[in-house]
Amino acid sequence: MVPPIVTRIVTERLVVRAPKTTDVGDLRRVLRENHEHLKPWNPAPREGEDPTSITAVSGTILRHRREWKAGTSFVFFATPLSAPDTILAKIALNGVLRGAMHGAYLGYWIDGAHQGRGLATEAIRAVLDFAFGPAMLHRIQAAIMPHNERSLRVVEKLGLRREGYALRYLQIAGKWEDHILFAVTREEWPVQI
Repeated sequence: MVPPIVTRIVTERLVVRAPKTTDVGDLRRVLRENHEHLKPWNPAPREGEDPTSITAVSGTILRHRREWKAGTSFVFFATPLSAPDTILAKIALNGVLRGAMHGAYLGYWIDGAHQGRGLATEAIRAVLDFAFGPAMLHRIQAAIMPHNERSLRVVEKLGLRREGYALRYLQIAGKWEDHILFAVTREEWPVQI
């Protein structure tokens, strides 16, 4: 059974929730403001493509909602408790596999103006609680470039286990990048929901 798309997790400082169709404007704003901040960590867009156009952002949110309802991915936006329509971060459980694995791939970003405050860790912890609780997953994996020191600190603080090193694993910013592979299973995670 797929958890409802109206899932809303409240943490000490954040609301962590699924994307709403009314998020188009704010997601577009945060993506545009963070273009240079996020560029080194994301796949390069196709030539002539603007991933921050209204059409592209609208399509992204609709895809996130469609995939949630199908149970193939669960994307969350983190917003401040005091401003639940202001997006600070995106946390995704992508490529959900059932069957023998019951797992997903963790991906995330945070607004550059809000780094260094533990907000990404707080939001990801809530999403991992969801993964091992309502989503009934068994394994969450993450792949992080070795020079992404902030992201490495986040997964280490959360207790993800380093499992290996993948050469030329993903094409990021137009270049095949090595990644350190991390994972955590339900048995290792203290679900707090």
